[in-house]
Amino acid sequence: MRAPIDRCADRFADGLDPPPSITVSQWADRHRILPATSAEPGPWRTSRTPYLREIMDRLSPQDPCEIVVVMKGAQLGFSALAENWVGYSVHNDPSPMLLVQPTVNTAKDYAKDRINTLIASTPELREVVREQKSRSATGSTTMRKQFPGGFLVITGANSAVELRAKAIRRLILDEVDGYPADVDGEGDPVDLARKRTSTFGNRKILLFSTPTIKGVSRIELEYEATDKRRFFVPCPICGEFQTLEWSQVRWQELGLQPHEAVYQCVRCGEFLANHRKGEMLARGEWRPTAEPANPRAVGYCLSGLYRPNGWRSWGDIAADWVKAKRSRDTALLRVLVNTDLAETWDLADGQSADPKTLIGRVEDYTETCPDGVCVLTAGVDIQGDRIELEVVGWGDGEESWSIDYRVLYGDPETADLWGRLDELLLRRFPHSRVPAGLPIAAAGVDAGFKTDLVYAFCKDRRTRRVWAVMGVANSAQRSHPIWPRRPSKPQKGKYERYDVGVDTAKETLYARLQLDEPGRGYCHFGSHCDEVYFHQLTAERLRTRYKNGRPVYFWWKPEGRRNEALDCRVYAMAAVKALLAMGLRFDGRSRRSAALVPSQPRIAPAQTSAAPPPPRPQPLPAGGSAPRMGRFRTVPRSS
Repeated sequence: MRAPIDRCADRFADGLDPPPSITVSQWADRHRILPATSAEPGPWRTSRTPYLREIMDRLSPQDPCEIVVVMKGAQLGFSALAENWVGYSVHNDPSPMLLVQPTVNTAKDYAKDRINTLIASTPELREVVREQKSRSATGSTTMRKQFPGGFLVITGANSAVELRAKAIRRLILDEVDGYPADVDGEGDPVDLARKRTSTFGNRKILLFSTPTIKGVSRIELEYEATDKRRFFVPCPICGEFQTLEWSQVRWQELGLQPHEAVYQCVRCGEFLANHRKGEMLARGEWRPTAEPANPRAVGYCLSGLYRPNGWRSWGDIAADWVKAKRSRDTALLRVLVNTDLAETWDLADGQSADPKTLIGRVEDYTETCPDGVCVLTAGVDIQGDRIELEVVGWGDGEESWSIDYRVLYGDPETADLWGRLDELLLRRFPHSRVPAGLPIAAAGVDAGFKTDLVYAFCKDRRTRRVWAVMGVANSAQRSHPIWPRRPSKPQKGKYERYDVGVDTAKETLYARLQLDEPGRGYCHFGSHCDEVYFHQLTAERLRTRYKNGRPVYFWWKPEGRRNEALDCRVYAMAAVKALLAMGLRFDGRSRRSAALVPSQPRIAPAQTSAAPPPPRPQPLPAGGSAPRMGRFRTVPRSS
């Protein structure tokens, strides 16, 4: 048996050996096994996603580049690429490593779902990564993996402690556009993490992300400083190398349905079905398109049009594009531009509205529902000496009509004012096909002021779908939906509150105000809408400020300008989004005979304020959007 000192000498000698000449992609093809929970379990095949090969090999120690930047679409395999690099480094080139996710919570999920699974499914890694022991100083933990020659720390960009700790040689920055602009007052998290690599002459840094907002996107800024590589693929017919562009996807011109979309070659004009993509990707190559500002940095941009056959296809993208265009919903278009086209979204487009133009569109109706109206919602804004309310009618494609706007003066501390509000919410509005009149199906009441009073009012009217709402602004890291998937965390003794994405709603509304023809998304205004109303509706503008040298977009209201009409419309829009999430559907066959159909029978009719108090709100099931209440009171079909 060999003496311990001999074994130590052998290990020391092994540490002096250079890392093997194998590349990251070669290592993955030999050793990586995708678990059963993957979409395509089994041995890893770089040939399935050929565009990843060069990027992985750039991360190999043999390559001289220091920084690899990837601006990408969603679901293209880049999370697996990062895992391959981790596995390669642990097995063949151990060193201190840091992997940063947008938040500590997402980092914990990534460590459990991704890194632990990587280790468990790879025998070579199980042999070297130390056993996870929560009370051991030398063992691994969920967020820190120990192995001979190095370690891997997994953390969130919102934790300055880990970002400025020990020096590291390998740095992975995942979804950098989701990072906060500042972390604990210590500056930009990307800069903090990068400084940890400064003592290593052979450092490697990988930054990748789906882009977000133009001028704000971190990954766009990083990509612009590189050689801006694009993946060129040959046409199977003429052999012309080209990048895949959305402008070349065809369906309508050929009489095809969106899901049947094909790609037209820029040279020979041939139409290529989605299944031809495999042979195109196999012969593809990365080509630089610019002179880099940093010669040791390489950049890659890849859109969702390159997803392998069997993944999200050109037709899937086209179908969602048509849906977003028809709905005239900028939030849906923004998602497609970011996640499928790998392009930034320009918030400056269509983010203002002219009140004088809107005044000229006033129609001759008031407090009466035009034929296109199928359901009514209300938005309520609370002020110190009054309550303001707008009743909005909605039809097919979320075409809207302002039905009524009221200002109720009084003290919100008194029951009288809330009683008058309740009377308005119980009111029915004349409709040509509803003899009894159309009721308000749902209402959003702003809980940002007189919060306890709003909670008390909404709690007793929960079964009438009168919800307490609170506006929440977007950030460069996150775009909040107009209606949330579930209420905010319940507060003891208080009613559940729904956090409304007011910035997303304003972006959608201002885009719809630009429409000049009735139809999906178009906004109608009755004769009750005066000059004061339109000036309030268009009071805010999208502006830019700088934080830590980075631009931040925000909605700005000039000093002294009132915006109650805008707030009321936003909350009414949130209420109809809630109804849609609960199962409300518009019948698009005829805008005039549209009807609403709940996704399944509901159990209780709407109650009045005189009804017994409702049961305590129950938590929503996963993916739920609002409590399931009584049937919608909707417009019947016309003959």
